[in-house]
Amino acid sequence: MNSRILTLTRSGCHTAMIQAAALAAACLFLIATAWAQGTPAAGSSASSKVGVIDARTAIVGTAEGKQASAELQSQFASRQTELENLNKQVNDLRQRLQAGQGKLSPDEEARLTQQGQRLAQQLERKQTEYQEDVNAAQGEVIDRIGRKLVDVLDRYARENGYVVIIDSSAQNSGLLYKSTQIDITQDIVRLYDQAYPVKATATAPAQSKPAPKPAAQQQQPPPAAQKPQQ
Repeated sequence: MNSRILTLTRSGCHTAMIQAAALAAACLFLIATAWAQGTPAAGSSASSKVGVIDARTAIVGTAEGKQASAELQSQFASRQTELENLNKQVNDLRQRLQAGQGKLSPDEEARLTQQGQRLAQQLERKQTEYQEDVNAAQGEVIDRIGRKLVDVLDRYARENGYVVIIDSSAQNSGLLYKSTQIDITQDIVRLYDQAYPVKATATAPAQSKPAPKPAAQQQQPPPAAQKPQQ
């Protein structure tokens, strides 16, 4: 029974978004790097510049990225609460079985075991669906912000004579050392916020969308769905 009942591990939705951002933004920045390599700024051929950007920090550090993260937390809060409640039922049944070892009748033990297995399967299914929907929503956000961030990065590279910009947050980037003098992450975040400012009035409608579902407004921000432990 214990091997069939699943437990839910807590984490932050913001963490999941950061991880997804790093993977999605990495390929986008490769495009910007290629553009910068092919079109260096006029007169800069004698002093080609190399820059490094932490794509994870850049995309999540923008004002738009922070706003989108908060909106995703609100959007999935009610479903995360449902998962937590279902997980609690599974754990309660497991504890009841453990406490009743040698005391429960065979029929009662079999009934509780089957009930726990059904709930565990339901939890696993709902958690898989939840993670798929979270990934899809995050992908839309990353695509929207990432495309505009590429434009900002490309313009910055052209104007400042960069021929190569490396994403230090990407896996297998090959970067072993970087000087803080060539890290352009904060410059790109600053330029992005200037080019695409987030107005305070634009945040209210986004946060008010889940209003028809009061339960979603009262919950804590959803942790990222992780694969339950066996």
